Amino acid sequence: MFGDYMINAWIAGTLIAIAAGSTGLLVVIRGETFAAHALPLGTFPGAAGAALLNVNPLYGLLVFAALGVLGLNQLGRSTRHDVATALTLTALLALGALFLSLSGGYANAVYAFLFGNILGISSASLPLVAALSLAAAGGTLLSLRPLTLSALSPAHSRTAGSSPAGLDILFLTLLAIATVTALPVTGALLVFSLLTGPAAAARRFTARPYAALAISTVLALLIIWAGIAASYLTNLPIGFFVGTFSALAYGAGRLAR
Repeated sequence: MFGDYMINAWIAGTLIAIAAGSTGLLVVIRGETFAAHALPLGTFPGAAGAALLNVNPLYGLLVFAALGVLGLNQLGRSTRHDVATALTLTALLALGALFLSLSGGYANAVYAFLFGNILGISSASLPLVAALSLAAAGGTLLSLRPLTLSALSPAHSRTAGSSPAGLDILFLTLLAIATVTALPVTGALLVFSLLTGPAAAARRFTARPYAALAISTVLALLIIWAGIAASYLTNLPIGFFVGTFSALAYGAGRLAR
């Protein structure tokens, strides 16, 4: 379980949990769970495009994450947020289908980003994963107060001099960064559980934002570590355990509440 070939998995899992656990609290507080579900699926085609161009899949994910943020922000100004999210998702998935068809074959790297493959993370990718994770966690910590205030009391947020449009872009950017870092572990289909499960449980344990941020991050770490260990022992996908343990964490939060 702690052999040399598992070291990258433990390091990457820890970094990803820090990013997803912290950013996920903003998702829950702001009620943007649909965006947290759509962005991973919308950035997944970036892996398909990267496979087509034979470049690092993380770069493709970053490009499509940026496109997702731009689409959600621009369309959200003229239509409802849920409609804007759906339109952005369908457009990005259409490009993903095109890239997969042009590749002319079955890409294992793309499959890994869809269903998760933490053992596929190379040592060369760790610096980028670390930079993205720390950026997401640090940005969330620094902007937690204004982003929470804008969600709970938009009028007070505007009075304090905050720009609603600017805060929306900031939130979506942090969410996109966390999404890109979490995809290699849980995959696009289950990254939603890592972003929302620990944070939703933390909100049940406490109503204080900074305390909830700490609890959410700790729960995400425990879920990732338990998921890696269970996946190693059973040879089952880690995404299954991340989703299951996230649901159990939320159930424990409800009981504690």
